[in-house]
Amino acid sequence: MIRIPRFVPVLTALALAPVEPALAQGVPDTASGMLVELNAAAETPAGACRLTYVATNRSETGLSEIAYEVAVFDAEGIVSQLLVLDFGAMPPGKTRVVQFDMPDQPCEAISRIVVNAAPGCVRAEDGAQSPVCLDGLETRARGAIQFGL
Repeated sequence: MIRIPRFVPVLTALALAPVEPALAQGVPDTASGMLVELNAAAETPAGACRLTYVATNRSETGLSEIAYEVAVFDAEGIVSQLLVLDFGAMPPGKTRVVQFDMPDQPCEAISRIVVNAAPGCVRAEDGAQSPVCLDGLETRARGAIQFGL
């Protein structure tokens, strides 16, 4: 399994750009759990597919770590990769924009991405694993690549 860090080389783009929670569009105040949106997919000059995710911690649980294991499907529907996407720490109400580059993977070769598990979902208060990352997880996608559970 490949672990994708939550950074992109400085020469290509910022990897982690915090966004104020008030900027999260379409997130009802009564929602709970996590919202993760595959917001954009674009080719880099090096031929990688740069995936941009917008994640919002809509729970009351502060997380010192959050990571999702995802399965990437090719155009024929075959799993081509298993990855762990590391989103870092997320306090309650926090919205974060994170980019991940997939080297040697053109975006048009990806048909869908499925969340398999949340191996890194650690509560900030006590360091214990938390179910909040998968319980009530809502996924969304903008663009041609499907993203879901």
